[in-house]
Amino acid sequence: MRFSRLGIFVLLALSVFLTTNCTYYDRIMSRKNLVDGSIAYKERKFDRAEELFRNAVSRDPEGETLEGRTAQLFLARTLHSRYIGNRQDTSIAEAAIQEYKKALAVDKNDQSSYKAVASLYDNLQRPDDWQKWVTDRANDTSILPQNRAEALISLAAKQNSCAAELSDTEETKKTVQKDGKDVYQFVKPSNPQDFERLKGCVTLGNSLIDQAMALEPETVKNASSMDVKNMTDQQLRENLELVKAFESARSYDASLKVQEMRVAEMEGRAEDRDRLKTEADQAKQAFLDLGNVSKSLQDEIDARAAVQAEAENKEKAANTNS
Repeated sequence: MRFSRLGIFVLLALSVFLTTNCTYYDRIMSRKNLVDGSIAYKERKFDRAEELFRNAVSRDPEGETLEGRTAQLFLARTLHSRYIGNRQDTSIAEAAIQEYKKALAVDKNDQSSYKAVASLYDNLQRPDDWQKWVTDRANDTSILPQNRAEALISLAAKQNSCAAELSDTEETKKTVQKDGKDVYQFVKPSNPQDFERLKGCVTLGNSLIDQAMALEPETVKNASSMDVKNMTDQQLRENLELVKAFESARSYDASLKVQEMRVAEMEGRAEDRDRLKTEADQAKQAFLDLGNVSKSLQDEIDARAAVQAEAENKEKAANTNS
C-alpha cells in the first residue's frame, strides 16, 4: 500500500510535533494513564491501576508537572490499598511508604501523605519509625503551623493514653463519699515505677500540647467572630481544616490537665488539684467553643452542597422533559 503525498506530509509533521513537544505529548499520555488508572482503582483492579500510574510517573519522576505529582500520589494510594487487602505482604506497605515520601518531597504540606505514612508505620508495629516520623514533622518549621500542630497533637495523644492507662484503673480510682455523694478519689499505684511513668507521661504530654497551642493563629483565637455566610467555598474548607486542627489541640489540653489533676491528688496536693480542675474545666469550655465554630462551618458547607445538588437535579429533570 502506498502513502499519498498528503499522508506522508501529515506523518512527517506529526513526527516533528511529537519530537519537539515531547513534554506536551507526555502530559497528554499521563492524563490518559491517570484517567484509566482511576477507573481501574475504582473497580479494585489494583494491579492494573499500579501499572498505569507507574507509566505516568515514569514520564515525570521528579514531579515537575501536575500530572506527575498526581500520578505519584495515586501510585502510593494504590500500593496502600493493595497492602490493606493483603497485610501479610509488608513489602507492599514499604513500597507505599517510599512513594508517599516522594510525594511529600514535592509538597511538604501534603497532610494526606504524611498521615498515610504514620498510619502504615503504626500498622506495621514500628513504633520507633512512627515516633521519628511524627517528631520530625513536629519540628519542621518550613511547613504550615497547623500541620506542625497536628504532629505535636499526635505525640501528645500517645502520652495522654499512657497516663490514662496508669491513672484510670481499679487500683488507682476509688469511690468515696463526699458531701453525701459518691465521687472518685485517685491514689498512687502500688508500683512506684508506674507512678513515675505516669508523671513522665503527663509532663511530656503537657509540654507537647503547649507547643501545639502556641501555634494557634489569631484566626482560630478569634474564630467566634467568623462571618461564615460570606465566606467563599474555598475559605470555608480552609477555615474548617484549620479550626479542626486546634479543636483537637484544645481537647487534649483539657484531657492532660485532668491527668495532671489526678497526679496532684495522688500526691496529696489539694490546692494544686483544685486549681488544675478549674483549668481543666476552662480548657474543656474552650474546646467546646471551637467545636461550635467547626460545626457552623460544616453546616454551611453541607447547606451549600445541598443547594447545588438540588439545582443539578432540577436541571437534569428539565433536560429529561425537554
